[in-house]
Amino acid sequence: MIVRLVRICELRGIVILLGVSFLLLAQDLSSAPDVRAIIESSTAATQRHWRERLHYTYLAREESRRRTPDGRVKSEDVSVTRTILVDGVPFDQLVEHNGQPPSAEEVRKQKEEIDDLKRQTPAERAERLRKEEEDNTSLIGQVPKAFDFELLGEDVVGGRPAYVLQATPHPGYRAQGKYGKMFSKVEGKLWVDKKDLGWIKVDAQVIQPFSMGFFVARVQPGSHITMEQTRVGGGIWMPEHIEVRAAAKIFFVKSLVIETVLHYSEYADTQAAPTVAER
Repeated sequence: MIVRLVRICELRGIVILLGVSFLLLAQDLSSAPDVRAIIESSTAATQRHWRERLHYTYLAREESRRRTPDGRVKSEDVSVTRTILVDGVPFDQLVEHNGQPPSAEEVRKQKEEIDDLKRQTPAERAERLRKEEEDNTSLIGQVPKAFDFELLGEDVVGGRPAYVLQATPHPGYRAQGKYGKMFSKVEGKLWVDKKDLGWIKVDAQVIQPFSMGFFVARVQPGSHITMEQTRVGGGIWMPEHIEVRAAAKIFFVKSLVIETVLHYSEYADTQAAPTVAER
């Protein structure tokens, strides 16, 4: 009888322990972030932010280098442009090329392009803006379809709490758009701001070779792509630093390391100020 009572007490203890464990597990699951919701919301936020970018002026510095496999610089090109608005349409105005101001011929060509923009009808300008908006946002919209995401944890970037997500290509994804084919060839991590759901940082690596530039260059595995964004205005995230270091084969034979670094600064919202006039 005593043995039976002991066994009953033991069983009750096990049942209670299991019940508490399941309760704690349920609480943990209920409090865990919904990864799919994070991705869909942050993708929508990024698309919205990049549409807003069409109303901003900013400075862009682009550095392009080609190196031999042993690290020697084969060629280098540095340009600085300022994106202005001409009757509401973004225009990239050359400020400096390889340390020199634009030549008289370059200034003349830019003036002609600006004059052409001014002669466009409102309908033509609206169509041009629509195409630019589509180019800016359509690729981002494919991200939830192209990748599977796993929440790795949380981090603090620039003093802001962020979700850290691992992205791996989704099996069976059908590429859309001219850049969609790259998605199945890369994997990486994504940092998402917990408050604004903006993309703070992307760090990706090429895992399978793919062609670019009409099949002239073939990007090799191990190539590295990073993007960092900055918060401007009322919670709008804009690109600040993009860096691509790609090991490539030209015409499938010649090996090169191609480096491109883009840095954006001096963002200004023209919706809160008069349209920027060209020089």
